[in-house]
Amino acid sequence: MKHFTHISNPLVNDKFAQYPEHVQVKMNYLRRLVIEVAEESIEIDFLEETLKWGEPSFITKRGSTLRIDWKEKAPDQYAMYFQCTSRLVVTFQLIFGNLFQYEGKRAIVFPLNHNVPVNELKMCIKAALVYHDVKHLETFGI
Repeated sequence: MKHFTHISNPLVNDKFAQYPEHVQVKMNYLRRLVIEVAEESIEIDFLEETLKWGEPSFITKRGSTLRIDWKEKAPDQYAMYFQCTSRLVVTFQLIFGNLFQYEGKRAIVFPLNHNVPVNELKMCIKAALVYHDVKHLETFGI
């Protein structure tokens, strides 16, 4: 069994508590998926949850920062944000097409009233969390 360390800044829980109750459910689901992917991935032995730009963020030693958030200005959706300078979102579009909704090169957007395609999203999460190990691969090993 691998050694896995998960550190969470208390401000992350404070941020989640600020979301409307119906949004908290969706945001906590994304959070659990990220943690689950990190725990299941042999390449990842460390995950830090913190706030970056006021958004819940996930950092690994080998990956690209992954953020999640819901914004009042777009109340019917929430999103998972990726480094816009990476090829992550562009590659997800190539692989998954219109399975997801995208915001430019920086995010996968989820309507609040739709289910998340879990298996495919977990592949995207893993690609981000191990990005520095797989960025040389055309589709990041997906």
